[in-house]
Amino acid sequence: MKKLLITLALLISAVSFGQTAKEYFFSGSDKAEANDHNGAVADFTKAIELNPDKNNLAAAYYNRGISKDDLKDFYGAISDFNKAIEINPNYANAYNNRGLSKHNLKDFNGAISDYNKAIELDPNDADAYYNRGISKDDLKDFYGAISDYNKAIELNPNLTQAYYNRGISKYYTNDLNGACEDAKKSASLGYDASKLIEAACN
Repeated sequence: MKKLLITLALLISAVSFGQTAKEYFFSGSDKAEANDHNGAVADFTKAIELNPDKNNLAAAYYNRGISKDDLKDFYGAISDFNKAIEINPNYANAYNNRGLSKHNLKDFNGAISDYNKAIELDPNDADAYYNRGISKDDLKDFYGAISDYNKAIELNPNLTQAYYNRGISKYYTNDLNGACEDAKKSASLGYDASKLIEAACN
């Protein structure tokens, strides 16, 4: 799961963010929320160019990276997340989202490495465990994936897709009862688990 855009309120020193840069930052955020990702990239680029305080650049690079990922410019997104991490090496969300971009490029081991770092920096991030579980699934490490989905669910019991994906992993380990149980749980939370229910519960 992708992390949300960082708002200006979360920046280290919003006061030092030049007014014009601030306007571009807000405009980029608004455009990203409206799914105008090309417009968002353009505005975050201007915010980066005009920002006099390098300490605040991390959020602009991070947000631009999210928009590039949404445009399927995964290499561009990784480059921006790299910049955000270079500026702020403890930027857990940037590691998590860089992992998503790497996953989209089928670099599952690289993605797992980034999720590991995100979890190291924020051990209570359910999304990072969930994302790592998906990459482990793709590497056919189903038991490792189940372990990560367990942790994601422990941290966020309403993470519907984690139940479903854990059910799929259990299915591939021949735990059909567990797969059926997870499929039904995800369905009770509103997820379309009909295919897994049909495969595991009959």
